[in-house]
Amino acid sequence: MSMTAAQRIRAIYEGRPVDHLPRKEFYIWEEALAAWKEQGMPEDWAERNIFNFDPPGRIDLGGLGWCEPPFLPAYEQKVIESQGDYEIIQDIAGRWLKVFTGRRHGFMPDYIRHPVSNMKDWTEDAAPRLDPDNADRWPAIEERSRKAREQAQAEGMMVCQRLIGGYMYLRAMMGPEDLLYGFHDQSDVIRAMMEGWFALMDAALARIQAIVQLDEIFLAEDICYNAGLLISPAMFEEFLLPYYQQLMNNARSRQKTRIHLHIDTDGDCRPAIPLYLKAGMTAMSPFEVASGCDVVEIGRQYPDLVMSGGIDKRVLAAGRNAIEAHLQHVMPPMVARGRYIPTCDHGVPDNVSYADYLYYRTRICEMDH
Repeated sequence: MSMTAAQRIRAIYEGRPVDHLPRKEFYIWEEALAAWKEQGMPEDWAERNIFNFDPPGRIDLGGLGWCEPPFLPAYEQKVIESQGDYEIIQDIAGRWLKVFTGRRHGFMPDYIRHPVSNMKDWTEDAAPRLDPDNADRWPAIEERSRKAREQAQAEGMMVCQRLIGGYMYLRAMMGPEDLLYGFHDQSDVIRAMMEGWFALMDAALARIQAIVQLDEIFLAEDICYNAGLLISPAMFEEFLLPYYQQLMNNARSRQKTRIHLHIDTDGDCRPAIPLYLKAGMTAMSPFEVASGCDVVEIGRQYPDLVMSGGIDKRVLAAGRNAIEAHLQHVMPPMVARGRYIPTCDHGVPDNVSYADYLYYRTRICEMDH
């Protein structure tokens, strides 16, 4: 049988047979693409589809944040202070970052301050930027929804609404360390911020669903690190879970067709899975191998979970023998299991050679059916 990309990804989400697993990538670093062109990759690599990627099978809607909250207006991007090789900048989320002068990518900046440290910061500065009654927010979101409805009707594509998850949102507001203190010392501020998150997201989903039916709500969360959860299960259940359950209950009540809940988190996601299942999660990504995530093992434990990721980006830089061994471990059982979209467990870095990435893509397409 031959399927379109849209039919294929729908079948994966529904646990039905496919002609082959969806062929896509998490993403590829721009630095890697630049290096690969020097190593012989043609300039028109995308047009020629030399890596054999599927066309999009779903429509991803934005406008509700991802790694940063959807502030409107955004904070002004500006240089706060120059320090020779370094500079302190303010980003669109109101955070002060120490970065290399003139460089913004390929390293972890030092975070100097975040926009919310107390209730006054929240109520006077951050909250007005998330006001669901701000009419300026809605025209672009509604226009994207109308276009998605037309495309979905014409091509059968899934419609996915991406939004910043509660932990990612709180972390952007207060910073990861101050947030942990905040759960204990400023729980009123945390709750006020989550009520603001819920009010905006629920209002947005209501407007979107009045125009187009959603197949998936996709939360950027990053709530795990290499040793597991960054907050305790008790904190999750007190400060995040009720808002997630209400958001999903409301969204699912607005339409008859099923809505999947997809959670994206780096790090060791294993202790997070039972918590997010309580929120209604049906899909997860990207299963970072360096943090102990083995999609084969996790897939056996949670056979109904749609899984995306799980290919070790480090292995792609270790040569063809290592690539082959890794794919032999992952692909046969996951092809047999189904509900799996093989991608790298994060962006493909620039220490991966063009030849090795091309070999990886060739082999994975030979093994994905």
